[in-house]
Amino acid sequence: MKLELAGLAARHATARRNAPDALLNLGFRVESGEAVAVIGPSGAGKTTLLEVLACARPPSRGVLKIDGADPRRLHRRLLRALRGRLILVPQVPPLPPRQRVVTAVLAGRLPSWNLWTSLRSLFYPVDIGAADEALEVFELADKLFDRVDRLSGGERQRVGLARALVSPARLWLVDEPLSALDPARAQRAAASLVREAGARGVTLVASLHQVDAALAHFPRILGLREGQLLFDLPAAQVTPELLAALYAQHEDELCGEAPPVDEPPAPAPPVVMQCR
Repeated sequence: MKLELAGLAARHATARRNAPDALLNLGFRVESGEAVAVIGPSGAGKTTLLEVLACARPPSRGVLKIDGADPRRLHRRLLRALRGRLILVPQVPPLPPRQRVVTAVLAGRLPSWNLWTSLRSLFYPVDIGAADEALEVFELADKLFDRVDRLSGGERQRVGLARALVSPARLWLVDEPLSALDPARAQRAAASLVREAGARGVTLVASLHQVDAALAHFPRILGLREGQLLFDLPAAQVTPELLAALYAQHEDELCGEAPPVDEPPAPAPPVVMQCR
């Protein structure tokens, strides 16, 4: 799917009525099948940008076209079909805690299923093999039948990525998918994400705090700061000087603080029953 932005501005989800826009005069194009990383300090507008691209937040002004169409001008039925061709993977995927991982992954298929198939898959997963293969890509095949509430934060993030792999979407919008992963696993997950998108001819736009992973695995980098595009360059042309300007006064984010270790959650304490 192709993306085109021109003079685009948008507000943050929690912004007050008189607050300034989170995105200011953005303009760039993403061709079908490209893999693009969006980097920048916290508060740069990365999440807001992905929400706008996912048609979950309308621009306050400017132009957004997806495959040549303005989502705001589409009939409701056509807009629903467009949304079915993209997937937004948030930093913390909203996974029901008692759900099995296999069911959570196969939820990516919902846009292509009818109501009967969707309901049936809740009780007996329709395509276990596809879920298993997607989880294997992100080193989670052994968690196929685990409950979601038994997963660590990093494992939940990778379940969200596996969901994108089984979806019919032609546009993957991924928000901070590596934030709960250790450095080595983050590098492998980023490489797998870009590789799988390329193999499927899918357009990938991902926001990342891990600058080293973005530069190592994404061909194109967008530098976003205070809602404005500071640079749009091939990864090989992103210099230390550009990064220093992008992360000025946020150097700790550029250097990268130690991420949380991807460990399973601690078991819940036993419940003490008292007889009366």
